[in-house]
Amino acid sequence: MSIFEGSGVALVTPFKENGEVDFDKMKELVEFHIANGTDAIIVCGTTGEASTLSHEEHLACIKACVEYVDHRIPVIAGAGSNCTGTAIYLSTEAESYGVDGLLLVTPYYNKATQNGLIAHFTAIANSVKIPIILYNVPSRTGCNIQPETAVTLAKTVPNIVGIKEASGNIAQVVKLAKLADGCIDIYSGNDDQVVPLLSLGGKGVISVTANIAPRDVHDMVKKFMDGDVKGSLDIQLKTIDLCEALFCEVNPIPVKKAVELMGLCGGTMRMPLTEMEPAHVEKLKAAMTAYGLL
Repeated sequence: MSIFEGSGVALVTPFKENGEVDFDKMKELVEFHIANGTDAIIVCGTTGEASTLSHEEHLACIKACVEYVDHRIPVIAGAGSNCTGTAIYLSTEAESYGVDGLLLVTPYYNKATQNGLIAHFTAIANSVKIPIILYNVPSRTGCNIQPETAVTLAKTVPNIVGIKEASGNIAQVVKLAKLADGCIDIYSGNDDQVVPLLSLGGKGVISVTANIAPRDVHDMVKKFMDGDVKGSLDIQLKTIDLCEALFCEVNPIPVKKAVELMGLCGGTMRMPLTEMEPAHVEKLKAAMTAYGLL
């Protein structure tokens, strides 16, 4: 059984103006998503600025999210690291808080060979009992999980059950789907490629756009799964301009501004992320207004 099917939001981490995590706003965001059909919450991922959280803050965010969700939808914790030992520490702690699954990004900066990736992910998976989604985003990590590697892991490690595919390479995903033949759940990691991934047997999306348009992202997947491909495609095409605006600067700078513009939480980020360029803010506002969010 899949950890989830549908729209998983890559949740932003709200900060107060002084840079501290705003747990009250996190609780409000959780309620917003549950009320608007989000099918799973992914906490402390790329969009959640996990790379600038201390280990203590990272784990506190995971623990709080589990508490706020209270078993209503799955909570998946980002627990990856470029250090295998650190990833094991974060994963085992997250498991003890009651998360439903883990999202493990490929090792970044130091990278790894494909054999190294197999060893890395196997070691982490063997340290926990909960299911794991691999996270392939080579544009940020400099390290690509080849389809053969993902399939090897899924077939040899029982609790590696999914992959968030954010390579942007549809040909690679086609090959993965063919080799996997259903042995690993595929989730889109690109908001502009949800329907193409679903057409290849994907289970859903882990979405940035869902932070501000959760109902539509949920409906996009639900319609496809229910056989309404045209309805699903209509939503995909409707979101394209909004997606473009949400990625006109490095994620999560634009989406942090977007949630601020909607009054969902503050837009404070941690350096080295900086305020959005004024021209890009206007582009984002225009896209959100055209979409009906402002």
